[in-house]
Amino acid sequence: MIEKLKETAKFIESLTDVKPHLAIVFGSGLSSEELLDEITKKIPYREIPHLKTSTVQNHKGELVIGKRNGTNIYLFSGRMHYYEGYSAKEVTYPIRVMQYMGAKNLVLTNAAGGINPDFNAGDVILLKDHINMIPDHPLRGKNIDKLGTRFPDMSNAYNADIRKDFMEISKKTGYNLKQGIYLALQGPSLETPAEYSMIYRMGADLIGMSTVFETIAAVHGGIKVTGFSMVSNECYPPERIKETTHQDVVKMVKKSEHILMELLGEWIDNYL
Repeated sequence: MIEKLKETAKFIESLTDVKPHLAIVFGSGLSSEELLDEITKKIPYREIPHLKTSTVQNHKGELVIGKRNGTNIYLFSGRMHYYEGYSAKEVTYPIRVMQYMGAKNLVLTNAAGGINPDFNAGDVILLKDHINMIPDHPLRGKNIDKLGTRFPDMSNAYNADIRKDFMEISKKTGYNLKQGIYLALQGPSLETPAEYSMIYRMGADLIGMSTVFETIAAVHGGIKVTGFSMVSNECYPPERIKETTHQDVVKMVKKSEHILMELLGEWIDNYL
């Protein structure tokens, strides 16, 4: 793993002298580059050594490197998922690259089904915790001590201080930012009404197929994590459920993208 990380980092550093301070992973339908003041390099995933390529529609599969207000930012436009056939370690390899290259902060975004009856399609939700129900784990196997401790503490996985910053920002912008717990299942099929009811009773507010592996790897590596879900469809109670396609998910996410970008922009400019 360490040798692979060295090779990946060396390749990226041969193309740009911008070192990552903040990394952002954009999920389904999200790939806005307007967040950046300056773009210095775009690199397709397929060209980066040891990095897998996303096979999902509306995940560009491109690393965008640039700056905003003097902050060096690496934007991962699209991610890899467990349901694509990738292992937890392959899914989290981009996070390990960011750790190796010195990133201190990570923002994860996703499209998710709304389980909390108070959440509506189009809402932007700040993640406060997660439940991992995917049958794999990025730390399974022999621990690599250079990357982190064998048993990382997950009690503050989604950094509480940064969440306070975003709640303060939401008041300034006038957006009613809610917080929620994200539960991840392996997918790729959407859940049944019975499964949505089960997830509600388990205490989750959102359901998706990503994010938790990346959070675990980042916390293991000492990176501060912030997570956002874009509510793409309403899943509970059962009478709110509507048949949903991936295209429907992307359309709903696009409608709310500007809200997330405003929140992130304010945070980068005045809090990071």
